[in-house]
Amino acid sequence: MDSPRVASRRTAQRSLGRLDRDRQAAPQVFERLRGMIISLELPPGSPLSRAALAEQFGVSSTPIRDALMRLEEEGLVDVFPQYATVVSRVDVRLAQQAHFLRQAVELEIVRALAISHDAAVAAHLNRTIALQQQFAKAGDFEKFMAADNEFHAQLYAASDKQDIWVLVKSRSGHIDRLRRLHLPSPGKAQDIVRHHKLIAKAIGAGEPDEAQKYLRTHLSGTLSELAQIRARHPEYLSD
Repeated sequence: MDSPRVASRRTAQRSLGRLDRDRQAAPQVFERLRGMIISLELPPGSPLSRAALAEQFGVSSTPIRDALMRLEEEGLVDVFPQYATVVSRVDVRLAQQAHFLRQAVELEIVRALAISHDAAVAAHLNRTIALQQQFAKAGDFEKFMAADNEFHAQLYAASDKQDIWVLVKSRSGHIDRLRRLHLPSPGKAQDIVRHHKLIAKAIGAGEPDEAQKYLRTHLSGTLSELAQIRARHPEYLSD
């Protein structure tokens, strides 16, 4: 029987597929590899061969090189010149910094949304929450995480801060991987759904202090369990 790392690598290879020829190749390669790293389909330590990736994606080495450079900029891969490129371990310090940035921004966003008291925003958020509930019930963690990101993206969009969401997302690779490691814990998905409901309710009810309180609790959940995550996955984390 294959080890979990080997099995994950084989799954990753099957998942790459071909690209949309109507779009530039490098951004697509970046998006797919980043998604596989965040979901742990490509776990820390996984080697990324430029030649193998070029063959699997059906592209030249140039878009592969450009995608790997972007992943390196986000700290998601380690490049050893003339030797290898591997998926990086989860950097706890960078995860903590991303949490600080995201919390600072989103506290102001949910406060402003609650002050504006827009029922349509709350209704939009609740539709995404309903999808999350379905994915949680089905145990589909990847779709659950996608819906979780969509919930937060909607907060930024509703406050006309989409460009800031792009920035925050680009800094969130390490905290997102910690969240993915934490997500299978009993009750974690249900806690996320409950927090989202409370945030949406406070926004719809025009309660800015409550919205901030629930958001702060929501975003702090994973880092508060860091010791337990480290104990379960010591090979994935670095200080």
